[in-house]
Amino acid sequence: MRFFLVLITCLGLAACTEAVPSAGKSRILVMGDSMLATHQMSGRSIGHVLERQLGETVTDRSVYGARYIYNLPISGSLGVKIASQYRPGPWDWVVLNGGGNDLWFGCGCGRCGPRLSRLITPDGERGHIPDLVRKLRQSGARVVYLGYLRSPGRGSPIEHCKNEADALEGRVSLMASRDPGVTFVSIADLVPHGDASFHAPDMIHPSVKGAAAIAGRAARVIADQR
Repeated sequence: MRFFLVLITCLGLAACTEAVPSAGKSRILVMGDSMLATHQMSGRSIGHVLERQLGETVTDRSVYGARYIYNLPISGSLGVKIASQYRPGPWDWVVLNGGGNDLWFGCGCGRCGPRLSRLITPDGERGHIPDLVRKLRQSGARVVYLGYLRSPGRGSPIEHCKNEADALEGRVSLMASRDPGVTFVSIADLVPHGDASFHAPDMIHPSVKGAAAIAGRAARVIADQR
């Protein structure tokens, strides 16, 4: 029974990611967790909105629950490990996020210092995130690293994760400041206090409105550097 549950999970994960186009028509790759993967099935995810706003094909390999620190080999290879979502391709841009699940699931957004430093050290130089970003940059792609939505103050289960999110994004911003090919895009200011319209009913993931607003910020970075 356990084998079949694992098999079903893996098949589901495989169905959530797009294959790299063999014809090389897509130059934008999306990688990361459920902030990016939300609304994939309805065609209204961040990747889908990027396609419409930029007028070009986007390959989306983001996966629900994905994280940087993940050791299970089968599901990890299918995208639960963010680094495993990468496939070589003609990428000019990679839109990337991640780290939130590592902090929420890994340390409950409390006493997360050691785990945070495994993701990215205070100087922004070492850790799983800089390692992946360097790999992407060495391939020739420019990177847009997206931050996370903040709670609107209306009962989000990750309300207490604000300090950890701020620390993570401060380090990512420092990393990006050293490389003109990496742009950190904060969305910490996107949600007005008390406005739940940018969030899905779970108060964690973006609503359709929220996904469109996040995609708009990423699209402006790419459009401005064409």
